[in-house]
Amino acid sequence: MSVTHARVVIIGGGVMGCGLAYHLAHEGWTDIVLLEKSELTSGSTWHAAGQITHSTSSFSLGKCVGYNIDLYSQVLEKETGQSVTWHGCGSFRLAYTEDEFDWLRQTMSVGRALGFEMELVGPERVRELHPFYNLEGVRAALYTPDDGHVDPAGATFALAKGARQLGATITRHCRVVDVKPEPNGEWRVYTEQGEIVCEHVVNAGGTYARQVGKWVGLDVPTTSMTHHYLITDTVPEFMDLERELPVVRDDRLVSGYIRMEQKSGLIGIYEKANPNTVWVDECPWEAEHELFEPDYDRIMPWLENAMGRMPVLAELGIKQAIHGAISHPPDGNPLIGPAPGLRNFWLNCGCQIGIGWGPGLTRELARWMVHGAADINMRDYDPRRYGKFADQDYQVTKAKEDYLLRHEIPFPHLNRTAGRPVKPSALYDRLKNKGAVFEEVYGWERPRWFARGGLEQRDYYSFRRPAWHDLVGEEVRAVRERAGLVDISAFTKVEVSGPDAAGFLDRLVPNRLPSKPGRIALTHLLNDTGRVELETTIVRFAEDRFYFTCAAFFEQRLLDHLAFSRRPDEAVTITNLSEEWGAVALNGPRARDILCACTDAALDNAAFAWLTAQPIAVAGQKVWAFRMSYAGELGWELHGPRDSLPVIYDALHEAGAAFGLADYGSFAMNVMRLEKMFKGAGELTNEVTLPEADVMRFVKMDKPDFRGKRATEAALAEPPRWLCAYLEIEADGICDGNGGEAVVLDGRVVGSVTSIAYGGSVGAILAFAYIAPQAAVPGTELDVIIMGEARKARVRDEPAYDPQNRLPRTDAEPLDLNGKAIANA
Repeated sequence: MSVTHARVVIIGGGVMGCGLAYHLAHEGWTDIVLLEKSELTSGSTWHAAGQITHSTSSFSLGKCVGYNIDLYSQVLEKETGQSVTWHGCGSFRLAYTEDEFDWLRQTMSVGRALGFEMELVGPERVRELHPFYNLEGVRAALYTPDDGHVDPAGATFALAKGARQLGATITRHCRVVDVKPEPNGEWRVYTEQGEIVCEHVVNAGGTYARQVGKWVGLDVPTTSMTHHYLITDTVPEFMDLERELPVVRDDRLVSGYIRMEQKSGLIGIYEKANPNTVWVDECPWEAEHELFEPDYDRIMPWLENAMGRMPVLAELGIKQAIHGAISHPPDGNPLIGPAPGLRNFWLNCGCQIGIGWGPGLTRELARWMVHGAADINMRDYDPRRYGKFADQDYQVTKAKEDYLLRHEIPFPHLNRTAGRPVKPSALYDRLKNKGAVFEEVYGWERPRWFARGGLEQRDYYSFRRPAWHDLVGEEVRAVRERAGLVDISAFTKVEVSGPDAAGFLDRLVPNRLPSKPGRIALTHLLNDTGRVELETTIVRFAEDRFYFTCAAFFEQRLLDHLAFSRRPDEAVTITNLSEEWGAVALNGPRARDILCACTDAALDNAAFAWLTAQPIAVAGQKVWAFRMSYAGELGWELHGPRDSLPVIYDALHEAGAAFGLADYGSFAMNVMRLEKMFKGAGELTNEVTLPEADVMRFVKMDKPDFRGKRATEAALAEPPRWLCAYLEIEADGICDGNGGEAVVLDGRVVGSVTSIAYGGSVGAILAFAYIAPQAAVPGTELDVIIMGEARKARVRDEPAYDPQNRLPRTDAEPLDLNGKAIANA
């Protein structure tokens, strides 16, 4: 091998590795070396079935699949001259039940926002385009005419050829054997043919990704699961067809898909029992074009159903059985982005639908690497969403769970319960015994809502108002009228200290740091493009001690952002307290009365002002109390050692019984923050700048400098691409929206919803949406497409609840929405 230096080394020559090489070259980086131990596609790519559909309820993934279909059908072959064998046959996704029908309606709403051509049709239209499918019991179908399938090898070879044409080097039969960091921050890649020193390394190893990760100390959370698809003998009824039949996705009865493969039938099955793992520890290096013997016993119930659905296949033989390994991360989403704790080491793996998702995701990774930010929200794919809690047992358990969910309805708030709990808070048992239904956030168990009034303590799923809707409304009312207590231990908690801490942080954040101990500031961390990395609250504990708290998901992102920004000569210590400390939030007009009963500290406005912090003792436990409220009420957050929480929780409830104190969960928290017009992680993403997010009130442009300042100045000088608007939407009492819905002005799509929920305190659906600037003017009348139907909406310029923000700052009786005193509850 003649190459000894490169900007980027990509390890792995499947569709993900070749897709990244292609897109990096198109973004202007051509000093790329891709290393493949065997032939391109010889891992999992070659045995992919190759289907791709616009039918997705994920807005970010929808952007990727739309790009991919255009790339395969219109661009790649023309650019490279390499055949990709695109079959634009369209596809159907069938619905047998009302829940499945609702899934299609939700997909239509998201598809409208993305500009996809799709149509809800009845069985007659399906029969017209696909006369061979048994439609007994089918209520409707989503027809996506621009869908199709592609030859996996041809598409990958075309991506590789496109990369080579722009200057990238692709070397086959050159196995990487190790990767080590260099003292200057570069990487040394060891291969069977020599060494390459490079600035960036990308792990695109597919089923080998775990062992590639081990070279640099990573436990890459992927598990190899095996999947079957079968090709039948030639189908006589297909011989005289003038056009290819659409792909049929039958999630209920087949748990997979059926399509034509030339003049044969192809049946793909994701069985719903006994999923199979292979190579749990390591994939053998000699495994090339590896397939396993078919396990007909495992898939037989669904194969029999497939034959019943397609009777023309029932009497035919199986001429080929493809049973190959596919990588599954614990939640099913690919690992695309920076490796946790490592600079310039990237993951590009764990993509179970590589042909369908890969090119779009690798385009975004290329943009991330070259420009510092992707152009779609990468939260669902960022590898830093996992921590040490995701050990191998967890990985295998969750991968099996994901496999079984592959063709299940993707309900809103779908709770994946296998292998839990892994990180229960100190209050977990108490809350569980009181009816808490938990969700997992960065491994933590966080209460969503509390089962009461005869409702079972379990998950209830629906695209419409679910069974817990009224109970969440009761939790909100408890906070608004009396007081509520919520476990927020899942929040990231990081301390930054040392003689240089203040100067270090001041050059990172766009807001002013808290000026003295006991002060609190809300701010953001930006990348060099001026896009938002995360939102965080900073509390100044002392002149040289600062405490960060932010959403649980951002723990590793915060740690990396801080660690990679610290200069070698700066005396700064970064301490992760996320697991050592816990926290609760007490909110509501009676919060002060309850907390006063548990502490000797003075809590009136003069002694403890809004947006200040103090160390106090609560029930004899020393904690830091922050006077702030995500609920928009009088309230305090109490942060301190994990073991102190049970004592504090019990004392608050004992004191709060007389005031009607109630427990509440994250669903109520989300409703209240929307009522208060507080933006969340769905609005503050890597896609947007601070002006676009409409959070410039937290930015001090007169600061000499902060990371992302020049890009923020440029954003202020240019017309915005979109703006974050706050919408009030009419409610119908049936469905309140699920996110991703299209926003329409005068019949034209102008954006999409990021967060949405029914605000019971104000009697309306409330949402944030990124929309065209001309549509974001306060008072503008819009339509939001919820479950396929238009709802009237209006742009607001102030919170729906307590618009003057008097309640969190009050030192007197509770106030109504207009600031008038009301009777105590």
